[in-house]
Amino acid sequence: MTDPVIERRARIARWCEVGKRVGYALYGVAVVLFFIGLATEYTGWLVTTIVVCMGVGAVVLIPAIILGYGVKAADREDRGEPFRY
Repeated sequence: MTDPVIERRARIARWCEVGKRVGYALYGVAVVLFFIGLATEYTGWLVTTIVVCMGVGAVVLIPAIILGYGVKAADREDRGEPFRY
């Protein structure tokens, strides 16, 4: 029998990793599109796509990072390690 808190924490950690991958991938797409526009021409759809990628990337990435730090801190607390700043 496993601890439901540890199971839930592991599930949250997996979702955080997915969120980080998606968020950083969207930032990467935005950067690539930015340089494509810089080399060619910034059309309306290109600018819209860059802004949407940056916005959605932020919405996905920020909670994933914050929750990821929380999970790591909880794991350290369970192991009895002292609090670090």
